[in-house]
Amino acid sequence: MSKEKAVAAAVGPDDSERKRHVKQIVGALVFGLAAAWLSQVVPSVEVAWVMAILLLTMYLFAFEVVGVDVAAVTIMVLLGMTGLLAPLMGLEKGLVPDTQLFSGFSSNAVTSIIAVMIIGAGLDKTGIMSKVAGVILKIGGTSEKRVIPIISGTVGFISSFMQNIGAAALFLPVVSRISARAGLPMSRLLMPMGFCAILGGTCTMVGSSPLILLNDLILTSNKALPPQHQMEAWSLFSVTPVGLALVATGILYFVLAGGLVLPGSTRKDDPATGSDTMGYFRDVYGVDYELAEMEVPAGSPLVGKRLDDVESQEKIRIIVSVHGHGAIKVGPGSLDRDTAFDSGTLVGVLGSPENLQKFVRKYQLAQRRELETLNEVLASNKSGIAEVVIPPGSKLIGKSARDVWMRKIYGIALVALHRGGKTLREGEGVRDMPLAAGDTLVVHTTWDALARLETDRNFVVVTTEYPHEELRPQKVGWAGVFFGLALFMVLFTDIRLAIALFFGALGMILSGVLTIEEAYKVVSWKSVFLLASLIPLGVAVESTGTAAWIAHQVLAALGTPPTWILQLAVAVLATAFTLVMSNVGATVLLVPLAVNIAVAAGGDPALFALTVAIATSNSFLIPTHQVNALIMGPAGYRVADFMRAGGIMTLLFLVVMMVMLNLVF
Repeated sequence: MSKEKAVAAAVGPDDSERKRHVKQIVGALVFGLAAAWLSQVVPSVEVAWVMAILLLTMYLFAFEVVGVDVAAVTIMVLLGMTGLLAPLMGLEKGLVPDTQLFSGFSSNAVTSIIAVMIIGAGLDKTGIMSKVAGVILKIGGTSEKRVIPIISGTVGFISSFMQNIGAAALFLPVVSRISARAGLPMSRLLMPMGFCAILGGTCTMVGSSPLILLNDLILTSNKALPPQHQMEAWSLFSVTPVGLALVATGILYFVLAGGLVLPGSTRKDDPATGSDTMGYFRDVYGVDYELAEMEVPAGSPLVGKRLDDVESQEKIRIIVSVHGHGAIKVGPGSLDRDTAFDSGTLVGVLGSPENLQKFVRKYQLAQRRELETLNEVLASNKSGIAEVVIPPGSKLIGKSARDVWMRKIYGIALVALHRGGKTLREGEGVRDMPLAAGDTLVVHTTWDALARLETDRNFVVVTTEYPHEELRPQKVGWAGVFFGLALFMVLFTDIRLAIALFFGALGMILSGVLTIEEAYKVVSWKSVFLLASLIPLGVAVESTGTAAWIAHQVLAALGTPPTWILQLAVAVLATAFTLVMSNVGATVLLVPLAVNIAVAAGGDPALFALTVAIATSNSFLIPTHQVNALIMGPAGYRVADFMRAGGIMTLLFLVVMMVMLNLVF
């Protein structure tokens, strides 16, 4: 590295850190001035303090002074401290009662999140999610613009009949599998999936808690309304046209603009091996190999030949084969050098790009552009390149890979051998060389086979950072039973959501689908603390009258505009409230207000009430919605990522919702 570059590299991070601190200081001054101004116009001391804490929350989230979960816990503790400092703050009592301060940790939303994470992990452990991911990849390939609509559309449909968080958690492991196999970062897939899970909740009257609650609120409001303004309850599919338009908008948004608004960049890595692993072996050993899927057509000169006849000569390695009857040969005991090629045989071939092309041309093979049939067995979470060393005392010393039938017996295909500072590759007699102590074998293997080698004294496995995954396909029946029972209770009974989901989660543990230790590990505690710690803030906003004051101030400032302007104002209020309090709380607070506004302005009160219930799903700007909190950790999102992608989605939601509501109703 040149001196100038070294200096730039050293100075760059400091400059970036300095700029970040300056932004934080400027932001603190702006938010502080806003809090001081609001303290002069609010109707009470309680509202003034709540507004100040609201602004502090927004500041901590927007400028990422600390992690979002730490920020949320900080706000919760500050609300608790108001009980001790009430006399000094001019308050009669704390902003949130001590008995409610930690109620978020036992709330329906938070406990449901924990349960669905466990259920999703249980289903994944049986291999179901891997098969679902395989189907999606088979249809959508590895193209981001094809995979996103399939995942998002499926989740949106499921979310229209079950809680959004349940639908999102169910597909979280599926997206993880697809990310590994297709070489697409999680950050490119999880946000479209999460947003469409939220949008899908607007497709039916049972898709989200506010819509479920709406008809009860309408009946309550009817008691105070004159006969000419009585409202009828909405039917199950009344909102479907609006919801479908919103889901379609979300999918189109990410397909067309995902490259601009989603964090990270689409990786072009090999879906089976991953660029990091192959890059390492390329740099260390000079092994620049790729995986390809090929079919042996009728009439190919390869028909009738054995693996041993062509591998050394063509300098390639056959990793997996699929014959006419559909059995996949890979791993120990399945593939050996005497295996013959038949017409229609499908093979996974490892080699340099040049040798792969020579192999295809010479034997007139049909090479597929990407891994299709073999995408699951050759996925990076199932197999890859590894390093294995022959230790002193190994029984293999003095024997060659050919002597011990290494691929058949141990499930490892020798790609290269490193000895004395030199690396020998396929085609240079590596499989005929007697092994010596200290030899490093570069092999392609399934991770299951590599895990077994760790207990074999004939090898020392150098590669330790690989997926140690123990699937339990024999438990798929139990997983399906408990998932089905939980889903049945969610859809067709009045039992509390968290109880129904925890029944399914407990069933996964008691039936052995997951161990209790595995259940603890799969829970994203960052998401749990983020959501649970913000719930007391919603309590404070509602109980102190802050929410009602904000609503009245906004509507009073509008005067007497056209009805659709008032409807839009109600929608914007609902959107703002749902960012800092529960969507149910925002709906309960705003529906009576919206109904009264509609009656006074000569509008349709039922339409205004529906506007509130739908707009409380417009929660994309910051990660306070349960779904956004769920996906934040696995994808490594920051608040800025939600503000960038969610800001545009918020505006699109308002526009499409307003247009569709007024067109349909």
